[in-house]
Amino acid sequence: MPQYYEYELMKAANKLVTETLNLKPGETLVITADTESDFRVVDATAAATFAAECKPLVLWNGAPLGVGKAGDSYLPGEAICAALIKADAWVEYNNKWILYSRTYEKVMEANKKLRHIAYCGMDVGMMVRVIGRVDIELLEKYQNRLLSLIQAARHVRLRTPAGGDVEFENEPTRAYVNEFGHADTPGTHGMGGEISWAPITETINGAIVFEGSINPPFGLIKEPVRLNVRNGRIEKIEGGPEARVYEAWLNSFGHPNMLRFAHVSIGCNPGARLSGKVIEDERIWGNTWWGIGYSGSFLTGGDPIDAPSHSDGICLNTSLWLDRKKIWDQGRSLDHGLNILAKKLGKN
Repeated sequence: MPQYYEYELMKAANKLVTETLNLKPGETLVITADTESDFRVVDATAAATFAAECKPLVLWNGAPLGVGKAGDSYLPGEAICAALIKADAWVEYNNKWILYSRTYEKVMEANKKLRHIAYCGMDVGMMVRVIGRVDIELLEKYQNRLLSLIQAARHVRLRTPAGGDVEFENEPTRAYVNEFGHADTPGTHGMGGEISWAPITETINGAIVFEGSINPPFGLIKEPVRLNVRNGRIEKIEGGPEARVYEAWLNSFGHPNMLRFAHVSIGCNPGARLSGKVIEDERIWGNTWWGIGYSGSFLTGGDPIDAPSHSDGICLNTSLWLDRKKIWDQGRSLDHGLNILAKKLGKN
């Protein structure tokens, strides 16, 4: 008898190898995983890689107690670097991400041709929902239109039913990340259904309310966590017990950039649902999320902004104004062109 989603998983893995990474015969794909990873996802991707006449190499390690630089001391970093420096592509399935760590920085500096995709914490159900069943070409059209509207706007306002209300200014020359499901060029990529950018930090003011998940240190949260923001930095955190734990966690690093916003992002994946897994939660249709702490060079357009770790918090059902024109109403597309594409993707 087949296992849960056995057939659907192979379709998604094949799509990842041939469409997302666009692996060519003879190329080497390194798959990193830790003891919190879903082994079926790892095995299916390795099998699909081998079937495409490519060379899979799977690296397993014990799950670190932290992510980014906070996980470096737990990783066999030199061995991971040695393998990845000679690879053509790299998929992160490790639940505790290597992304933003010293190991990651060394790899990306040494291997300029590497295609890296962060699928941290991927499991079988998620892979089927957000990769296997998503029309990448339609998603690309939707995100390209939304991104063009964002790039043309100077002023942005975001509101959520949980009480979030924050405004900021865009810098036209900043880099934008538009991930709709392709990772066939050198550099770091994310799962399809993401638009991310770094606003002018000192213009971020208002309230941001995380209500879906915060990762790290939690995953799913039971009560909203409210961040009062002034000039791009967290001034006060309000809420229940989880808010107190989160505040203590951010302050435990003793680093000023752990109270600084690294990026704002928009979720557009029609298959994503709230699961507590950061890469899926971030891409829930109609959400926004904020990154705090370390900011990678793919967002800054230059050198990374250093911090010991990085945390992402999810804001659900976001309303979006661009130069005071309302584009989204609680995640529902109001722009005519976006609305047509959203319906084709099964949303709105």
